[in-house]
Amino acid sequence: MALARAITAAENETPEGAAILASIQPHLGRALVVGITGPPGAGKSTLTSALITELRRRGHRVAVLAIDPTSPISGGAILGDRIRMSEHSADPGVFVRSVASRGQLGGLSPTAARVIDLMDAAGNDTVIVETVGAGQSEVEVAQIADVKVVICPPGAGDDIQAIKAGILEIADILVVNKADQAQATNTASQLRNMVALRSDDSADVPVLLTTATQGKGVAELVDAIEARRGRDDPDTRATRIRGRSRRQLAEALARDVAAFVRSGSDPAIEELCAELEGGTLGLDEALRRVRGLI
Repeated sequence: MALARAITAAENETPEGAAILASIQPHLGRALVVGITGPPGAGKSTLTSALITELRRRGHRVAVLAIDPTSPISGGAILGDRIRMSEHSADPGVFVRSVASRGQLGGLSPTAARVIDLMDAAGNDTVIVETVGAGQSEVEVAQIADVKVVICPPGAGDDIQAIKAGILEIADILVVNKADQAQATNTASQLRNMVALRSDDSADVPVLLTTATQGKGVAELVDAIEARRGRDDPDTRATRIRGRSRRQLAEALARDVAAFVRSGSDPAIEELCAELEGGTLGLDEALRRVRGLI
């Protein structure tokens, strides 16, 4: 309950939330952050639930941050990912939070890094971040996750083509879920061929087959994730935590500047907008002058 309330305070950007986020900084770095991404229909939520089962069997405390898409029309979100994980609702070693993307591109929500920090500081061993699943632009998870797992459904070459230009390149582990379907083995072969074209060490990117509904291949996936945990040295983790903090600062600044410009409260901004609209001022010069006002 305390973690849930802290997340709410942080998401709402209350003074209490700011004080909590400041106080937890010395307690960050314990949890391994696992990003689960991939196209819609790949079975991300079902596989995440299976991962929770296996991690709990190994004695891990697990927190899950599930990002749901926000409607561009109503602004609402179903927040339904937790339904697929309801079997863990009575387990005190599992915490699941669904949040809305709030229109954020890249697969995460604007407050995702804050929520991850709170889950980390709460003493969880593993934090799983399940992204929206919107497609190949969904690469923000690479900036906050220690291990990036890209899930792909069985299918023809066009299905792989749809994701390779973006999220395929960020993968530490590639998973073909629904491996009981006929095309799964062929899809796995296609993925292995494609990662061989990567400029980095593709031999270090395993391609695994899972059937989440039956729990098949899940233990092997957790083994691969745990192998990544063992490689992380303190300096690497500290650098990643600093990166999360830098990302939070940059996003907060961007929101504040955007709100300042949209508010229309500064006559100088209104004058700039009028000049832009009239074509007497270029965008680059307007940006330079806005920087001088902030």
